[in-house]
Amino acid sequence: MVIKDYYTVSEAAEILDKNPDTLRRWDNEGKLSAVREPISNYRKYSKEQLEIFPEFKTYFEKVDKGNYLEPSKEFSVLELFAGAGGLAIGLEKAGLKCKALNEIDKWACKTLRSNRPNWQVLEGDIREMDFSEYKNDIDVVTGGFPCQAFSYAGKKLGLKDARGTLFYEFARVVQEVKPKICIGENVRGLLNHENGKTLEGMISILDEIGYNVVAPVRVLKAINYNVPQKRERLILVAIRKDIDVEYHYPKPFSEIYTLKDALKKGDLFSKKVPKSEGSKYPQHKKEVLDLIPPKGYWRDLPIAIQKEYMQKSFYLGGGKTGMARRIGWDEPCLTLTCSPAQKQTERCHPDETRPFTVREYARIQTFPDEWKFEGSISQQYKQIGNAVPVNLAKEIGYSIIRFLNEELLSDQAAISAEPKQQTVNF
Repeated sequence: MVIKDYYTVSEAAEILDKNPDTLRRWDNEGKLSAVREPISNYRKYSKEQLEIFPEFKTYFEKVDKGNYLEPSKEFSVLELFAGAGGLAIGLEKAGLKCKALNEIDKWACKTLRSNRPNWQVLEGDIREMDFSEYKNDIDVVTGGFPCQAFSYAGKKLGLKDARGTLFYEFARVVQEVKPKICIGENVRGLLNHENGKTLEGMISILDEIGYNVVAPVRVLKAINYNVPQKRERLILVAIRKDIDVEYHYPKPFSEIYTLKDALKKGDLFSKKVPKSEGSKYPQHKKEVLDLIPPKGYWRDLPIAIQKEYMQKSFYLGGGKTGMARRIGWDEPCLTLTCSPAQKQTERCHPDETRPFTVREYARIQTFPDEWKFEGSISQQYKQIGNAVPVNLAKEIGYSIIRFLNEELLSDQAAISAEPKQQTVNF
């Protein structure tokens, strides 16, 4: 976010690290009166209003400096639904220690083991695993659990109502292990899934097991965290109720990286992307995509070819901008999927009429070039497409370290403040 004259409620809330409802309440109470748009009556805040808060200066200082912070001691992580390691690598780069990782997919487990033989990879179905050995021995539990609906049996959704879902397993492990903080990662759609009831249920369950969810739950845009891709991830953070320390989401960077930064030598990577295998388009699709210019999509085709290629979709609403899409060098890539040649989400190379290769896919997700993926080409694409971008994960890691450092200081201060027993000599 750049410095400007006026900010919306959501922008002001992000800058001040407050809940938007808090700003609305302050406005209603006259504590921080918003400026109103003449016609729409939308609230907005001037730069001068926000500059009185120390968070304003801090926010924009961090935009360029980043979130780097060294851990005060070794902090440990238990990762669930680890996949091919995107989140784990990022947390490791930030300075957190991955004590154990659970994953059910055998190829993803092979990828984790081949790259990090020292990691304890717990291969298997989380529903059949016991994590109680890690109780009070783990600082952070993380997990990109799949989004599933619950059964709404009562007014307040409890843990028992979530049985059969993988969020139930995530919550169960958190309850078993009792970390100081837990981080849930998911798609943006979770915000509105079942009209928001699914996320509401998750918050209710975490409350039941002794954790307060940091509000508001944020969706982080990967392009703001040194990732050359328009990917968005919902990050749900919950803190154990006996800990009185605030968590702050990582501050965004001002620079936006593009596909050129991902695949060529530059500030993001020190060399050109390595060559590797990749999928190919069938001939009929290649003939169509040959006609698409960089940054173009199906609407750039002649009308007759549009109708033939799109078929029934041609007559439906919506832009469908991912179909027959060729990415441009000077823009971030669209969100990668598990398969690079799907008709609904094509991501064609700017110069050559082909999908991105495996290593190009990995670069766009900011995986290190030395991180190798196991399994068939389709398995490798799947692992990369499902991953949390490494650079985004690293910045989240720094925000976790900030929280844990402050919690450690708070804990030490509390111990120092305890009255010492006096020794009486007779």
